[in-house]
Amino acid sequence: MKSQERIAVITGATGGIGFEVAKRLGQDGYTVILNGIDDGAGAKRLEELSAEGITAEYYGFDVTDEEAVTSNINKIGEKYGKIDVLVNNAGGLGGRSRFEEMTTEFYRSVMALNLDSTFFASRAAIPFLKKGENASIINYTSNAAWNAGGPGAGIYGTSKAGVNAITRALAKDLAEYGIRVNAVSPGTIDTPFHAQIKATKPEVFASWANSIMLGRLGKPEDVAGVVAFLASKDAAFITAETIQIGGGQALGI
Repeated sequence: MKSQERIAVITGATGGIGFEVAKRLGQDGYTVILNGIDDGAGAKRLEELSAEGITAEYYGFDVTDEEAVTSNINKIGEKYGKIDVLVNNAGGLGGRSRFEEMTTEFYRSVMALNLDSTFFASRAAIPFLKKGENASIINYTSNAAWNAGGPGAGIYGTSKAGVNAITRALAKDLAEYGIRVNAVSPGTIDTPFHAQIKATKPEVFASWANSIMLGRLGKPEDVAGVVAFLASKDAAFITAETIQIGGGQALGI
């Protein structure tokens, strides 16, 4: 291993924003470790990165599975001797349900996807981040953490509010080791996540831009650029912060 080699682990990185983050960090010189649950997509993404001259590996595991997260992060850390950046990108809405009819299983699944996964991966990575250079953790939150989400997305908002709190708590906990912890809060980003409504109700999809101050939806690259900045030495004095990446959407117009 070259001494200057930098290691970035990105969960949920086989598509959408996660893959764009992996690609950008790879272009910035990191060896990128992609995580996902679709091994076929993982193999395809490795080919794409390799074609760009980016060194990458794929580890298939479910971020809600405590044992799988711990064992795989340990394998990565032990192989490279350190982790420089952990990007807790995996997460999602998980479906919609009003509280009255919400099952405990649904509640736990959404909390696991967004909050448990952040905890499991961060906890496992900390011993290796301590050996990293300008080490940091970057989490993903959402406007829903402040406004509690739309109809049926209340537990998603609740889980993301937890991510806000754990970001600041981790930053306090890890400051003595020089490990920074920040979060990004993407607005409406044009990814395959919205493919169905884009195909079936293009007028609704197009109208979303009207609620965004800059007049357009975000691109995965918009998020990747901010994540790359937070991982860099340019952000060496930034910790416990959340950066909105929504073109002013959070303020409304």
